[in-house]
Amino acid sequence: MTAVLIVDDSALMRKHLSTLLKQAGMDVRTANNGQDAVQEVLNNPPDVITLDVNMPEMDGLTALSQIMAARPTPVVMVSSLTTKGAMSTLEALAMGAVDFIAKPGGTISLSMDEVAVELVAKVQAASKARMKMRPPSLVTRDARPLPRAAQTAPASAAPVVKAKPRLTQKPEGVVIIGISTGGPKTLEEVLPALPGDLRWPVLVAQHMPAAFTGPLSNRLNQHCALTVREAQQFEPVVPGTITIAKGGTDLAIGERNGKLVLINKPESPRHNWHPSVDVLVASALEVFPADRIIAVQMTGMGSDGAEQMAEVKRQGGRTIAESEDSCVVFGMPRELIERGGASVVLPARAVANKIIDWLR
Repeated sequence: MTAVLIVDDSALMRKHLSTLLKQAGMDVRTANNGQDAVQEVLNNPPDVITLDVNMPEMDGLTALSQIMAARPTPVVMVSSLTTKGAMSTLEALAMGAVDFIAKPGGTISLSMDEVAVELVAKVQAASKARMKMRPPSLVTRDARPLPRAAQTAPASAAPVVKAKPRLTQKPEGVVIIGISTGGPKTLEEVLPALPGDLRWPVLVAQHMPAAFTGPLSNRLNQHCALTVREAQQFEPVVPGTITIAKGGTDLAIGERNGKLVLINKPESPRHNWHPSVDVLVASALEVFPADRIIAVQMTGMGSDGAEQMAEVKRQGGRTIAESEDSCVVFGMPRELIERGGASVVLPARAVANKIIDWLR
């Protein structure tokens, strides 16, 4: 039985989350602030923690920092659907949280029934997650987090030299990355390693709600030589850019007035996860020959993207599946491998170099 520690200062939220997870057969304990949570983790370690951000005594980010320093444990953040909530959640993911669930109704909400299936699935996936350790330099001796700027800065202190998008140049091909659970932290490892002169544009389908993909794009843009942007309707697909699919839509590539453009489609009811990796890859196959597509399937639960990326390989394209040893959750890459759709299987740290090598 999965043991879950629910950490939230709202008694209503603790009760509601407890009910949902107990109904799923989990053993549930609660804490009403970060300080109590840290002590509970040290004294009686759970399998998974759900962690609110805004709490008295000790906030969620400070608690997360101390937990990851003392006893790394899978954490699912419970976040409000606000810009501030999104930024705090992305910081938590960079600090080692496995995933997050967005409260549909604000900070205190009894609308969690709307996301009950997603909550249970994410907690179950987190219980099996491989923990990606934070570097010791990100934690001080008393386990309090360093200032935010120090936490989010890339390993190199050198300023990022930003390449200019080549707006007049039609792309020869496209790199597509599909990613879900554990994605933001993995993207911070892969995308900054891509050079500013990369010849093909990069499109990323990260499963994430609408309030989060804009802040994610802004965060990544600070650390990448390529310009990182959130997908906007009918913007051109151009080299020199990384485009993050907009939450609440399914990103596709289309043609308009003789140019390749981004299309934000309504979420397809045929697909369980959004932005859909399968929709994006299928659209790429309609406008590029398969040998002009590099498709990368990375950490995440489920199978989104596996079918269409396997088709890319069958038609002569190149695909990468992230290896189990670097995945937070091995579901999506495993599905691609089992379909015979992976040209190579690589850890996250080797993905950028393989893309660069293929495009030489």
